[in-house]
Amino acid sequence: MKIEIGRNKPENFYDRWPGEFEIFSHFEMALGIPHALFLITTLKENGQPNACFQSWSSFYGDHGGYYVLTPLVQRTHTYQNILRTREFCVNFLSARYFDACYQTVFHNEEETDEIAVGGFTAEPATSLAVPRIKEAFLSLECALNTTLDLSQQGIQALVIGDVISAAIELDYLNGADKKYGQDGFMFYANDLRDFASGNQGERAVAALNILRKA
Repeated sequence: MKIEIGRNKPENFYDRWPGEFEIFSHFEMALGIPHALFLITTLKENGQPNACFQSWSSFYGDHGGYYVLTPLVQRTHTYQNILRTREFCVNFLSARYFDACYQTVFHNEEETDEIAVGGFTAEPATSLAVPRIKEAFLSLECALNTTLDLSQQGIQALVIGDVISAAIELDYLNGADKKYGQDGFMFYANDLRDFASGNQGERAVAALNILRKA
């Protein structure tokens, strides 16, 4: 039997924090589609590094280029920084850095070095003024292509960036053992416990486990 879920938020879904279902659709909680986690680095207007723990994104390219597509809350430092400087860096870290990444959620004051808050090391990017994170096994240096307010509500905007350079640790470059395992990409999913009661459970953090090769 399949449960049908419509565009209207179920009445039994309550905000776990103020404004949760303004920023997130109820589909996000109910469906639990996993997404890669990463840190976006930008520069604040005062020159301090900004780090945004982010997910819900896609990476795609063709002969014309390779692109990052990520939604961002429009009132955040990260979104405003990208509009101002037109550049950002996407940094992938393994799940063992989850707690360190999460520190950037709570310490994001204007004067704060948010890379240092997580205990990370800033390193120069190849083609941007924005710093990369040294501990990341993969970093994508991006130039802003365009933004799009999908819902037309002024809440979130889809940011599309052109990847102009990438840096990957040598032992992650060949084969799947490092990239797709405990030391590789970190994923986020909502661990919905009970749809009927509205128990949304907790955040789930995961890594890939290769089952077969085809």
